Amino acid sequence: MASRQGTVAGNPRHWRMASWSPGCQIAAGVGDAGTAVTSPRPTPVAGELVLGIDAAWTAHQPSGIALVRRQGESWRCVALAPSYASFMALADGIAVDWSARAQGSKPQMSALLRAAERLSDGRIDLIAFDMPLSKEPIGHRRQADRVVSRIFGNRGCAVHSPTLQRPGAIADSIRQDLEVCGYGLQTVAAQPGPGGLIEVYPHVALLALLESKYRVPYKVSRSLQYWRNEQLSVNERIGRLLEEFGRIRDGLAQQIQDINLPLPQSTEVQSLSALKPLEDCLDALVCAWVAIEHLQGRTRGLGDASAAIWCPTAAFPEERAQQA
Repeated sequence: MASRQGTVAGNPRHWRMASWSPGCQIAAGVGDAGTAVTSPRPTPVAGELVLGIDAAWTAHQPSGIALVRRQGESWRCVALAPSYASFMALADGIAVDWSARAQGSKPQMSALLRAAERLSDGRIDLIAFDMPLSKEPIGHRRQADRVVSRIFGNRGCAVHSPTLQRPGAIADSIRQDLEVCGYGLQTVAAQPGPGGLIEVYPHVALLALLESKYRVPYKVSRSLQYWRNEQLSVNERIGRLLEEFGRIRDGLAQQIQDINLPLPQSTEVQSLSALKPLEDCLDALVCAWVAIEHLQGRTRGLGDASAAIWCPTAAFPEERAQQA
């Protein structure tokens, strides 16, 4: 599900091809078995640094990382990278080589946090993960998955079911390691605030960010399905994907400054797989944006006491109706 040009803010790299609180209002009801499915609406909490991670469900695939800091009334991107290894290398002053294929690795959360602290000269306040996370071992479809699919499925944003194999042990290990580091998983039974870990879902987040009525078609692996009826060539699908990437980047740029993620011309891209690092970086930035929204009290958690998927309030149909 890892759905990434690595940069440190102010040092862009050119594209190279080879290459929550008392008084809060309850926002929804209960689930089929009487368990809570939506958190109270949280109130804003303090926080200056967020980390967005588009985590791969397997160790051999890379994961996108975005580090974002509050600066006055705005937020800016501090660092962006297409893998755990390249993000940690940024902390050592080594720019991401975008002509090289991003490599997957087993996530080492303590090392990743140390790198983030070196890059930002501060402690991370909130981490947002695009990966199924739970206080119980993951091996089946969760209440969070069912609720998100029920609410957003008609807009093309149902979620995949996690299994023992994917992400299974990787997700359990990440959650446990981050808990040891002081980042407990926030569920609908928790009091949201800084110093925590939340699960997010970029597809739903993009409904809010881009005010889209339906799932945004930007996933490289699904490009054939998106435009099947048009029978587009690979080059044409690359062009369509880059158009969607541009829309997402422009939407994010309204919320986060200094996003140094230049997009190539379609003629410069040799294959669909060459776009995957860009997709992963965008997903990581979307995760970071949801973390910002969470700190500002503009998210709802869907799930139960074991797991929750946090979604921007603007994605919910009733919110859109009130704003219209």
